[in-house]
Amino acid sequence: MTTTDDRDTVLREAGLDGQNRTTLGRMLGTGSIGHAEEGADGVMRATVRIPEDELVWEPAILVFPHGGTVELTLINDDKNTHCALLPCNGDPKLIWLVNHSKGVARLDLDGPGAYYYGSTTGNDEGRGLTGALVMGGEVPDSAKLDRPPQPRP
Repeated sequence: MTTTDDRDTVLREAGLDGQNRTTLGRMLGTGSIGHAEEGADGVMRATVRIPEDELVWEPAILVFPHGGTVELTLINDDKNTHCALLPCNGDPKLIWLVNHSKGVARLDLDGPGAYYYGSTTGNDEGRGLTGALVMGGEVPDSAKLDRPPQPRP
């Protein structure tokens, strides 16, 4: 078992922390965790970036306090072109990110849970360019089933 600090060292030594070493891309689940900030307007904002030659979103996991409107800034610092296929109530959103570019997506994610996204360009997802938007909070009353209260962890 390794600690969080040791994990980076172990991944680096195994050649699993970057592109074109032991694997073509980074191993899934090796990115960091970030938190969104809620503005006075009720919109939750966060920024993710693709560092050069790493094929990972940083942070890989974004935590939001509750469901609602999200403004996500995506920055591609890589020398390659990528995209972001993002979840959204209704239709998903697609943002094309040419090398060294930035895009902004406004998403409506009203329910709690984990929403996954990635770059569908080439085999980016298979090489590790996937991320998660984790929405906290409760299910809206309109979506709750009419049943007795359930035990909560």
